[in-house]
Amino acid sequence: MLQNIREKFTGTFALVVLVLLAIPFVFVGVGANYNFFGGSSAAVVDGEEISLGLFEARYRDVVESNPTLVSADEAQRLQVRRQILDNLVYEQLIENYLNEHGYRVGDEQIVEAIRSQPEFQTDGRFDREAYNAALVAGRVSSADFERSQRAGLRRQQLQLAIAATAFVTPAEYRRYINLIAEQRLITTATFSPEMLTETIEISDESISAYYDDNPTLFQNPESADIEYILIDRDEVAAGIEVTEEDLAIYYQENQYRFLQDEQREARHILFMLGDDEAAAEAEAREVLARINAGESFADLAREFSDDTGTADEGGSLGVSTLSENPGALDLAIFAIEEGQVDGPIRTDFGYHLVKLERILPQAALPLERVRADLTNEIRERDVDAAFRDLENRLGEALFESSDIRAAADAIGAEVQEAEGITRSGGGPIGANQIAIDTIFSDAVLSGQTSSQVVELDRNRAAVFAVSRYVEASRQPLEDVSEQIRGILTADETERRLRTRAEALLAEVEAGAEFRGAAEAAGSAVSEPLLLSRQDQSTVDAPIFFSVFAAGKPTQMQPVRELVRNNTGGYTVYSLDAVLPGQPQSIPLAERDSGKLFRAQNSGFADFSAFLLELRESADIAINEDVLAASDFLQ
Repeated sequence: MLQNIREKFTGTFALVVLVLLAIPFVFVGVGANYNFFGGSSAAVVDGEEISLGLFEARYRDVVESNPTLVSADEAQRLQVRRQILDNLVYEQLIENYLNEHGYRVGDEQIVEAIRSQPEFQTDGRFDREAYNAALVAGRVSSADFERSQRAGLRRQQLQLAIAATAFVTPAEYRRYINLIAEQRLITTATFSPEMLTETIEISDESISAYYDDNPTLFQNPESADIEYILIDRDEVAAGIEVTEEDLAIYYQENQYRFLQDEQREARHILFMLGDDEAAAEAEAREVLARINAGESFADLAREFSDDTGTADEGGSLGVSTLSENPGALDLAIFAIEEGQVDGPIRTDFGYHLVKLERILPQAALPLERVRADLTNEIRERDVDAAFRDLENRLGEALFESSDIRAAADAIGAEVQEAEGITRSGGGPIGANQIAIDTIFSDAVLSGQTSSQVVELDRNRAAVFAVSRYVEASRQPLEDVSEQIRGILTADETERRLRTRAEALLAEVEAGAEFRGAAEAAGSAVSEPLLLSRQDQSTVDAPIFFSVFAAGKPTQMQPVRELVRNNTGGYTVYSLDAVLPGQPQSIPLAERDSGKLFRAQNSGFADFSAFLLELRESADIAINEDVLAASDFLQ
């Protein structure tokens, strides 16, 4: 199957899949995967619906992480929405395949995956407080996050299973080495502006003719002087304070969002493996028998435990939640009842006996643990409400009177001014396309009325009025004559250099010896240079790319080419030999690393092609109305 579908893999599809593969382990916004608030479907994949709510939630995540989309035009937004829906379709295709073929991920794998994520660690060890804080900040429950991790691990299983079939044959890799380590021998002759000794004279008639022949050049752009009212979220935020009463009410209303998982208090006795694992296990069973006979677990921990950090405390592990202790020990603690003893349990550290002292049921995190996050949430909520309220009041004031100063007085705002705004922007608006389009709209540009309230980005809204408009005009000839003289001088310099370079190329192609002819033409001739594909920084880029794109020379017929270089002149080069790469010249470790890299690339291509095959054979219905609908940005 893979051999057939590899051929269907394309570069464009690779980009889609690259985005898709990044999704499973992204933490921020994971909660959006489980917020279904839509009433219709964005797509249906083999009978499985992709909800409108999920689609819009994913779109919001993308926009929040890419603020420039706020000012994107309708075509660009449609392209982004289609890309997002395509990714969701591929995710659903994978889920359907995994379900059909029985891919499973065990609880221990989930625990290990979460514990190993750097954002949940402190000093290299899993930190439960960091984990809980991240869940609160991401507005996602532990159950939902673990569900997303399980889905990601299942997808990873599939990807690795397919990638494992990829391989690179010795012949393929040797051809790759021959190409990547190839060397090319060249000599160059460079014609630069500095070599021209003659003076280039540009007449006034030529300058005047150039000016007349190019009527669209040398324009003073149209411009507008404006008056505007700006509503800035940061200024609104400066007047917002969060009180203790606000915090207490919000905490009570949102406790369900940051429930702390069930906790368990336990003790353990560790018997380290040492050189004789069987002896460690036997000792653990002997101590277990003494515990079952009625001896104190804590006293035996003080006497026998090899965990020096807990032995003096009677083996106390304190209070923990699931996934805080080594895998098997963790699962054992959460599988027994209060007062029960279990073991021996083997981990990488050794054999454990464990006793569960008490169970603390699930409860909300204390207010102090989430104070900072909730304060930020309340502030954001109140700032957003105040910002929207100010926008609405300004809109209502403009409805009552289109005069911008009257509207400003109605909301206690200041009318600001800026001069010389062009269709490229300028002044306080910068290059904000929404502001530019508003200012240069017919209604506003006429000066008869102010604009409506427009959102410039997530944090700013504004109203614009044009106080003065200046039409585009052409600069006088006398103001641009020296600029034209420079353009014509540069053109003539380049023409003369190209003429000399073309004459040299014709001469050497007719049989002249390269170095002698180049020196006679007055060019700067280099010594023979052996180039590899890693030497790009040592040679002018146009020359480098031309050399490695050229055909191979023969012993009797070098390859000669003319290239416009990056220094304002021309270069003629002679490619005299091509030396294939030699695998034995590359250290073995680098060769092995390169082969693995190519195999991984091949595996990625196989997986991408596999997904394309799934899509081609699936029954997929796309809701085009959802894609074309006005989104929440508009």
